[in-house]
Amino acid sequence: MRLIKRLHWFVLKTFLPLFAMTFFIVLFIVLMQFLWKYIDDLVGKGLSMDVLAELFFYAAVSMVPMALPLAILLAGLMTFGNLGEKFELTAMKASGISLIRVMQPLIGLIMLVAVGAFFFQNDVLPRAQVKMWTLLFSMKQKSPELEIPEGVFYDQIPGYNLYVQSKNRDTGMMHHVKIYDVSHGGENASILLADSAQLAFTPDMKYLYLHLYQGEQFENLKEQTPGDRNVPFRRETFEDKQILIPFDANFTRLNEEGMRNQYVGKNIKELRHTIDSVGTRLDSLGRVYAPDLAYQTMPLAAAGADRSYTQSLSYANTSLPGAPTSSSPAQSHQGKKSDSNTDKKDAPEAKPLDISSVLKNLDPARRNEIFAAASSLSRQREADMEFRASEIKSEHVTIRRHSIELLKKFTLSVACIVFFFIGAPLGAIIRKGGIGTPLVISVLLFLVYYIIDNTGYKMAREGHVAVWFGMWLSTFILAPLGIYVTYKAMNDSSVFDKDAYINLYRRIFGINPPRSVRFKEVIINDISDAEAIERMLSLRDRALDFCTRQAAPQSYITYWMKGYDNAAIRDFGTCLDNDIDYMSDCRDLKVVDLLSAFPVITAKWMYQPSRRRWLSYIMMVLLPVGLTIWLIGLGYQRRLKASMRSVADNALRIATQLGYTPPTPEPLSISDADAPSQVPTPDETDTSSQEISADEVDTSSEENFTDEADTTSETDTQ
Repeated sequence: MRLIKRLHWFVLKTFLPLFAMTFFIVLFIVLMQFLWKYIDDLVGKGLSMDVLAELFFYAAVSMVPMALPLAILLAGLMTFGNLGEKFELTAMKASGISLIRVMQPLIGLIMLVAVGAFFFQNDVLPRAQVKMWTLLFSMKQKSPELEIPEGVFYDQIPGYNLYVQSKNRDTGMMHHVKIYDVSHGGENASILLADSAQLAFTPDMKYLYLHLYQGEQFENLKEQTPGDRNVPFRRETFEDKQILIPFDANFTRLNEEGMRNQYVGKNIKELRHTIDSVGTRLDSLGRVYAPDLAYQTMPLAAAGADRSYTQSLSYANTSLPGAPTSSSPAQSHQGKKSDSNTDKKDAPEAKPLDISSVLKNLDPARRNEIFAAASSLSRQREADMEFRASEIKSEHVTIRRHSIELLKKFTLSVACIVFFFIGAPLGAIIRKGGIGTPLVISVLLFLVYYIIDNTGYKMAREGHVAVWFGMWLSTFILAPLGIYVTYKAMNDSSVFDKDAYINLYRRIFGINPPRSVRFKEVIINDISDAEAIERMLSLRDRALDFCTRQAAPQSYITYWMKGYDNAAIRDFGTCLDNDIDYMSDCRDLKVVDLLSAFPVITAKWMYQPSRRRWLSYIMMVLLPVGLTIWLIGLGYQRRLKASMRSVADNALRIATQLGYTPPTPEPLSISDADAPSQVPTPDETDTSSQEISADEVDTSSEENFTDEADTTSETDTQ
């Protein structure tokens, strides 16, 4: 029991320093990202260091939800990677301690971190975000620091353009100054020229004080319009002139109440209250707008038509309770009254009025008035509907934004747990410590998480998917990955083993692995050359017999009804393995090397896809599926026949290396060369000669045929 406690303390001491280091490193990185994003709003404003430090502090607090999951992932990878690289994790497993038992103290720690992250999101983060955004907006509204350059126009003073030809850096005197007052528009600009000037701020830092020397001023006496040609103006020459230009150089903080009422500044209780309030208001809008949409009137009398031609156009929605169903409000009221007092048969039937006939009986002037009034009324109602739609849409956006912020309070805690169960098992699998490989894997996984989470957030914000689905999308995708990696790490599975994926690829595409036979330094049982030759020749005969029987590709029907005999192929593969195992005790190094050239022969489903007649008939009828499998199966069969020919060729080479001499056909005499009747028939030739014929042996055994041809030529010459 004490060993387990010490082990837990050892794992905690290993994890905590790495977690603290990675957290502050990641937090610094995301803070730099924030700085680069808003650098244009901060530089050149003359802000003091205490204000900038306050902004960076609140920004760092606001970036904790992004840095915390990545720090947990990286720390878990590094911790268990170091334990695996130093074989400490192997020693723990050898002692009978499972991976979950090793992770047990860290699981408890991460649970505490997740609980703390929830309260941080609910209590601390809203206040930090309110202060950060208030400071940031205040900085954006602050006037830039006044630094008038030389030789160019300076337009950072609202309503003014300043031009200074040269400046004296020691005295602050500006020479050849031009000031354009464009606060009343460019056509009514007031122009001021001075030989020199001095610039300063008033004590309250709200005005620019300009002391001008030796200059002139031009301004219009009345406001000029684009059509005016002659506008009176005033020209003033001065020796000494002083002017004040409004320019607030102070840093003024905005009120935090406006930002506190936004969704970023609310906790769970306030968010739920806002969602309920907006939902209630949205329901009330629906109750107000629905009857108006269900029943609307367009009186023709508004256009000036006679009362006899006035008709109300109503649009009734029968699905709404209490909606009118008659063609006019009066008829609807009369119908209801008639139904309650008299029989329906006695009530007069309301006939719809033909609008076209009414309009035809009017004079053209009156008809045009009606059309104009109807068009104006339609545009008015269209604008009214657009306003109502935008109002309802704004309420829905408010509900979605608050719902998203509400779910964010929980997603951070769950993300911390998910990333731990991804990082720690991955570190136990890859067994690489340091900051190299874990950092690469962590960044890649976090990029995947960030892309998925940001995609779900934007889809939920725009209303394309439900809010809960968009906010939990990253968890739905990464949680199965954490379960899978943890399961593989507990069972010591090789997730990153290259050979495992190569073997899987070979199994999928029917590619047999290469054979490897090594030369034995110590051989206890020597082989018999005669038996070895007999085994090789028997193996060769069986391979050639298979190639002869399966010379032509199988047709579609033959493939599904018969196929290749998997039992015979399996038996041949077993015989081949036994012969190679026997031949591996050979002392001839070249023979052992030739054994590695034998392919691996195994039975596959694609050789004989179905042994049941009914299933074969079904697959033959299903042409898209049957044709696809048949074409793939032909490729498998082609590779099998190539392997068989390779077995036959290699077996003959080994037999020849062991001393076997292939039989050669008897030479013909010169006198009998022209007698076709004395040429031996195929039935009279030796069996071994038939096996070496060009129709049955692969072209890869050209060396044997060359030797035989040379022997025949020498005999003919003699």
